[in-house]
Amino acid sequence: MPRQRAAIRDFPGKRWLNLALRAVHLGGLVLLGASLLGAGHTGLGAAITFFSGLAMFSIDTWANPAHLREVAGFGVLVKLLLVGLMAWQPDWALAIFWLVLALSTLLSHAPGAFRHRQLF
Repeated sequence: MPRQRAAIRDFPGKRWLNLALRAVHLGGLVLLGASLLGAGHTGLGAAITFFSGLAMFSIDTWANPAHLREVAGFGVLVKLLLVGLMAWQPDWALAIFWLVLALSTLLSHAPGAFRHRQLF
């Protein structure tokens, strides 16, 4: 079922805020990936990635509460579980990082009809 665009909440500057958060998020991912490869401590990259991602997810969920039932929104929950697994099983962290990166790329660049498909 196609998404009803009229039901999406908005506020002035939302697009620019999302763009800024996405840029910060990607920077955090680079720091996290570099640290997993041995170039520094994982804390800063993990924190930047987590909080910027949580902010984007919160905005998306506020704008469209049905986001949680869509492939894209549910995918974020899966990625959060995988990140938790990284913290619980540090030996697997690098492999999980690449899995999360691949999943993120697939979900963010998939056609809108797929990303916004209702799962339940």
